[in-house]
Amino acid sequence: MGDILIVLIFLGEMMKDYKIIYKILKTLDKYAGCENFEYELISAQKMKTTFEKWEQLLILLQKEGYIDGIIYTQTLSEKFPHIAEPIRPNITLKGIEFLENNSVMNRIKEDLKLVGEFI
Repeated sequence: MGDILIVLIFLGEMMKDYKIIYKILKTLDKYAGCENFEYELISAQKMKTTFEKWEQLLILLQKEGYIDGIIYTQTLSEKFPHIAEPIRPNITLKGIEFLENNSVMNRIKEDLKLVGEFI
């Protein structure tokens, strides 16, 4: 029972991270090319998470190629990398593809739910 609870907690945390990532990418896509984009729209506070979690998710998105425009550093004494201000994140083609694939998957999931209700 304890192992199952740990797995459920872990999956819940992963889903929270996934939602934050999706919101960040969706916002960057919506405002792509907008000169007066307010970066507060993707801030930790706006994403309802800690600054530390937000910072590591942005760095992950950059490392994986979903966004660019983030500069981060890590000294030998630091356990994790940290973002250097100012940030100017932009969504990449890979990030746009991620949004499109997830939109399609969500539509398929909803369609399957409807089919299940009719059967």
